[in-house]
Amino acid sequence: MLLKEYRICMPLTVEEYRIGQLYMISKHSHEQSDRGEGVEVVQNEPYEDPAHGKGQFTEKRVYLNSKLPSWARAVVPKIFYVTEKAWNYYPYTITEYTCSFLPKFSIHIETKYEDNKGSNDHIFDSEAKDLEREVCFVDIAYDEVPDRYYKESEDLRYFKSEKTSRGLLPEGWRDTQQPIMCSYKLVTVKFEVWGLQTRVEQFVHKVVRDVLLLGHRQAFAWVDEWIDMTMDEVREFERAIQEATNKKIGIFPPAISISETALPSSTRSAPNSAPSTPLSTEAPEFLSVPKDRPRKKSAPETLTLPDPAQKETLFRLPWSYTFRTHSTPPPPPE
Repeated sequence: MLLKEYRICMPLTVEEYRIGQLYMISKHSHEQSDRGEGVEVVQNEPYEDPAHGKGQFTEKRVYLNSKLPSWARAVVPKIFYVTEKAWNYYPYTITEYTCSFLPKFSIHIETKYEDNKGSNDHIFDSEAKDLEREVCFVDIAYDEVPDRYYKESEDLRYFKSEKTSRGLLPEGWRDTQQPIMCSYKLVTVKFEVWGLQTRVEQFVHKVVRDVLLLGHRQAFAWVDEWIDMTMDEVREFERAIQEATNKKIGIFPPAISISETALPSSTRSAPNSAPSTPLSTEAPEFLSVPKDRPRKKSAPETLTLPDPAQKETLFRLPWSYTFRTHSTPPPPPE
């Protein structure tokens, strides 16, 4: 298990960001989705918890089979997705990611929002007071964004909101900006597989940090699009975008309804929590495989079915998938 606390400041108030994050998540998910890939919204409905009161429950499936390396596509199901469940008791939230194909893998994100510049060192005392963790500040204006995500219109060093007159953000802007708020995120990554745990957990945290940076940058860069919205208006926008996104990735479930009737707490066996952050399916650049890297001739991407007349050898991978190969190697790929 690897635990980190992220603090992301925004030139907004906590009440303003309540609208902005819903708008940003919906728009970002739609932009990142394509035929057969992206974010499918399964449920989005009111939920009531005895401890935290009324909130909103969402469940999503993030499809990313084509984002996997070729060796992984050979062994995972053709329709491969990560399940995201979130419970929103704003300004307190929790989001969880799990994958049925990797039962020992999970991401747990607990979020609290406050109107300050990230100065509360005790905000998670009741949840993780005695747990060792690294505190990471994320600067939405000056932290480097991977090249494939960079857009000049979202560069907050040069962006100024017409409706709020906030921006440009100079270096050290967190010390002078008003209003200012902070998203405090306690992120736990678990991948309990011997020999891979440390590398995978560190890699996932790098991806999470990139996602948090991009999402919060976009929330402010799009502020003029959502700042005048009411909660009812952003919920209607959310519903329309969710249906459009589901169609865009080629999934046609019954129409999504955001009902007015809260579900009883007994209908969900999960922690109390919050709206999700957008999930990017691409690896950070420092782990990308160079395009000019020569292919290994011993690892063809196509699967050759065995000839019954030939001798077969049986071998088993660590996660119990069984394969049969010829005793003589298959010809190299053309």
